Amino acid sequence: MKKLVLGLIALLCYAAVDAQHSKPSFSFEETLHNFGDINEENGKVSYQFDFTNTGGQPIVIHNVRASCGCTSPEWSKQPIPPGGKGYVKATFDPSNRPGNFNKTITVTANTETPNTVLRITGKVLPRPKTLEDEYPRELGQLRLKSTHISFTRIEPKGTKTEEVEVINTSNEALKIAFERVPAHISIKAEPEVLMPGAKGKFVATYDAAKKNDWGFVYDQIFVSFDGKVDYKNRISVNANIQEDFNTWTEEQKANAAKINVDNKIFDFGTINQGDVTKHTYYITNTGKSDLIIRKVKASCGCTAIKPEKTVIAPGEKTSIAAEFNSRGKHGRQNKSITVITNDPLASNILLRIQGTVNAPE
Repeated sequence: MKKLVLGLIALLCYAAVDAQHSKPSFSFEETLHNFGDINEENGKVSYQFDFTNTGGQPIVIHNVRASCGCTSPEWSKQPIPPGGKGYVKATFDPSNRPGNFNKTITVTANTETPNTVLRITGKVLPRPKTLEDEYPRELGQLRLKSTHISFTRIEPKGTKTEEVEVINTSNEALKIAFERVPAHISIKAEPEVLMPGAKGKFVATYDAAKKNDWGFVYDQIFVSFDGKVDYKNRISVNANIQEDFNTWTEEQKANAAKINVDNKIFDFGTINQGDVTKHTYYITNTGKSDLIIRKVKASCGCTAIKPEKTVIAPGEKTSIAAEFNSRGKHGRQNKSITVITNDPLASNILLRIQGTVNAPE
């Protein structure tokens, strides 16, 4: 009897081991590959991870996904029988990715442990920079670091100077001038005449007091060469005109205006294309000084806004009427209205208009 029991136990153990062995199983030759140093200019590199099915059933790879778009995987698409071999190939693109990299490839299959992680590492040696890399923007016969000059944040009565580097890529000297320059911007080329192959710069100064505006503002300036204007040759200039409340004392902030909006989001639900929907936002000054609405601006021309008044005494209320015209619109809509005030703790607030526009059939 004892021998029979022991025999049954041994048989069950063998069956369990055999059942476990019969499941599909990966055996990769390696799960980590180090490419070492690779040159960016040489382009993509690849490595193939080979594996054997050491189980008793066919392996089916359901999916292979890389940790970033810079790595493209390929793999055996057909079932791999017991004892058969398969592969997972990883291709890495070093373009614009200088420095060390460490990427993973997750293999999902019908194995007992469904996810297997492979890894590729290495270091991308950056390619030598070309003239086009250093001066990526083209403007007539010039190349520029940028065709955009940003003054970022500037105070309402402040001035600020920024510059952008340029190079003359032509075979002739160029006399550079600027057209349609607004009064609040002064700009010049240094030097005014740029010799072939020579580097120079555009130097621009922004006078916010002359602009007399608030928030994000934008201008375009045209560049002429030797007195000839091509209106394709233009640079953009922007600034964000805001008061600086960082220097205010706690007492000043405590005695300042304070804006309170009853509801910052208006959802008009679902309307038909061409319908016009209206909403009124109510604003209360809960502070101790006059609340001044500096500017109200919509994110698109389809939204019209009109504040009832721009100076609100402590405890008083005002309204901002908004109107959304759905003409030419369809699908989900998300529009915003920026309100700029003298509240030191909320000088910029966003009011939102959202909803869905049904297009005609």
